[in-house]
Amino acid sequence: MSRPITVGVDGSEGSVAALDWAADEAALRGDGLRLVYATRWAQHQLQAVKVSHEDRAGEAEGVLAATERRIRGRRSDLAMTADEIEDAPTNVLLAAASEAELLVVGSHGLGSVRGFIVGSVGQEVIAEATRPVVLVRPRFGEDESGAPGTGDQKVVLGLDVSEVKGEVLEFAFDFAGRHGVPLQIVNSWHHPFHHKVAADADMASALSSAVRPFRDKFPAVEVSEVSAPGRAAEHLVEAASDASLVVVGRRRAAKGSHIGSVTHAVIHHASCPVAVVPHT
Repeated sequence: MSRPITVGVDGSEGSVAALDWAADEAALRGDGLRLVYATRWAQHQLQAVKVSHEDRAGEAEGVLAATERRIRGRRSDLAMTADEIEDAPTNVLLAAASEAELLVVGSHGLGSVRGFIVGSVGQEVIAEATRPVVLVRPRFGEDESGAPGTGDQKVVLGLDVSEVKGEVLEFAFDFAGRHGVPLQIVNSWHHPFHHKVAADADMASALSSAVRPFRDKFPAVEVSEVSAPGRAAEHLVEAASDASLVVVGRRRAAKGSHIGSVTHAVIHHASCPVAVVPHT
């Protein structure tokens, strides 16, 4: 039995964007769509406000009903389930992620530096989820009129050739292949004491070697490789300006949770959805 694409819903603008993205992805893959709503969401976000059980349940019912209507209007033949779960949102989303092919969540909008405002819930989920998490900003994929965009841009993968992880490469190649779009793989480094020409050649060669097995496995995917000195996050955020998805990795630690500095910067500042893929 295939895993569903699961999306956290709370009625916010970011949640709606995540919902649309998840529905389209589920339809493309032929997977079911699962909606999850944490009935303690409002209480978690604003601790000073006391919300009764009845009020939370009523709000959840209204949000889920509106959400289901939106999906039926967008993807009428999509298999869908909806669950209202009485728990804190981080707990609900992490549990849902463990049973999902992908977990999709919304950001809170754009901040003063033109990046995601990723709240504590989103960061906790990204840091601890055992399955890939996709973060979608409000109104992504719409043109100026508010109509859905084509979503046919390239996929960008951030890859550190000194720590190649197959799970991240597999996800990026598979996603690009499913969508029929090019994959751009970006590797950046900073070696102040190395000769520049030699470093450029060495890194480009290492990148090609790391990618070659996946080129062979996914021959239909058009791949470009970019190996450049500088800060990885800056290169990836720039590449995201005309991408439909940026893919980054996140190490799964035996104890505690951690989002690396590059992944942290990308999820806050990329202008397109970001997939964070956990790896061992």
